[in-house]
Amino acid sequence: MEIGIDSFAAMFSASSTKALSDVDALAQLLERIEHADRSSLDVFGIGEHHRKGFLDSAPTLILSAAAARTKHIRLCSAVTVLSAADPVRVFQNFATLDLISSGRAEIVAGRGSFIEAFPLFGLKLDDYDELFSEKLELLLQIRNNEFVTWSGKFRPALKNQPVYPRPLQASLPVWVGVGGTPESFVRAGRLGLPLMVAIIGGETHQFRPLVDLYREAGHKAGFKPEQLKIGMHSLGYVANTTQEAMDDFYPGYAESMTKVGKERGWPAMTRGRFEAQLGPKGALLVGSVEEVATKIQRHSDALGGISRITFQMDTAELPHEKLMQSIDIIGKRLKPLLSRQI
Repeated sequence: MEIGIDSFAAMFSASSTKALSDVDALAQLLERIEHADRSSLDVFGIGEHHRKGFLDSAPTLILSAAAARTKHIRLCSAVTVLSAADPVRVFQNFATLDLISSGRAEIVAGRGSFIEAFPLFGLKLDDYDELFSEKLELLLQIRNNEFVTWSGKFRPALKNQPVYPRPLQASLPVWVGVGGTPESFVRAGRLGLPLMVAIIGGETHQFRPLVDLYREAGHKAGFKPEQLKIGMHSLGYVANTTQEAMDDFYPGYAESMTKVGKERGWPAMTRGRFEAQLGPKGALLVGSVEEVATKIQRHSDALGGISRITFQMDTAELPHEKLMQSIDIIGKRLKPLLSRQI
């Protein structure tokens, strides 16, 4: 099982209690990616947002800067908001990242959980699903063919048009990032693409029927089980003890989830609701090394086996030193423990 970190490049200057310049916030993020590489983690992902509170509107620029400072860790998006992007430019950016990183780039393509990108780039929210479906089709055609002939609804046609540069990897990895929409799981299965499931709340086993739809669609499309990889993106944080992890993570987590909840009609986050998510079936991966390792194994069993798990710690706006410590623990203690258990 691959272990990694996802970051949304939290903009600490937006917080009155943890003010930090955007320059320093990005410098610290690059330091964390470099530290993750030294700590033997497998992957580091950068999200994409177009709203106050995040510095990741241009994720491939961050990943390219990280590529020059790392040697082994794979560098990916988490996720690329493909619905609001030009697939040609997405491919070119990640192909360039692949060359800079000597073959370590990956794309996790998704539709995003916020809608700011649609008006920002002149798109209609009513076309939400159709945009993603068409653009994913084009992205895969570009990945698989140097010369592309294609036509669609939302972009000018391409007629035997070459797309450069080509990546170092023979086939640039493209995952599909999904939330809870059955059609998204089925689409990924039909295309035989690896699946990254974002589980940020609720109970993990509730996603099993959707994962089964993915595997069934992939099987019907003729793909082998080993081609249908499943990854899981989860909010998490690992410390020396469970109490330390809870006390570190909760304040910022509660603040962030309450803020988002006001937009989406959720109740304010409480300590009781937070601790309920730490139970055996809850989605949060917050705790000691041993407790989180056991929970990851339960998550994997609940979904019928996963091949990648990524921790998203930005939600809690933890200090840089705490994030560095957790990365060290995940790479040097949690990863070896999981390797022995699996």
